[in-house]
Amino acid sequence: MSRIDRCQLVPLRRISAPQGSITPVESGRDLPFAIERVYYLYDVPGGESRGGHAHYALEQLLVCVMGAFDVVIDDGAYRRTVRLDRAYQGLYICPLIWRELHNFSSGAICLVLASDVYRESDYIRDYAHFQAVAKPEQT
Repeated sequence: MSRIDRCQLVPLRRISAPQGSITPVESGRDLPFAIERVYYLYDVPGGESRGGHAHYALEQLLVCVMGAFDVVIDDGAYRRTVRLDRAYQGLYICPLIWRELHNFSSGAICLVLASDVYRESDYIRDYAHFQAVAKPEQT
């Protein structure tokens, strides 16, 4: 199995009621990691992108809680694009995956649940270095 195959869409629970819906996310139940940090991206200007990096160890779940955007994931050998546009579905991203977020709709909000606090030393911001570090796994 290639590393990119570990990056999967994760269905999240959706509890609907006449008053509206709620989607709970719990460490150990809904995610394969404990949540140590939560942040969100919003007010991304039209035509702009986010991401453009990988992590050595961090795991993340990206959820589009409003609007829509594309996530390009790349393991150094394979690349694919995933469209996120539902608040009850997330994209799990394992370590050593380059990610780029594009095509944000107006008002889009990306919620990110992360397995660790911010550590600059965990970031890989140069794609050539990423390719050298993320040599394809043997299957």
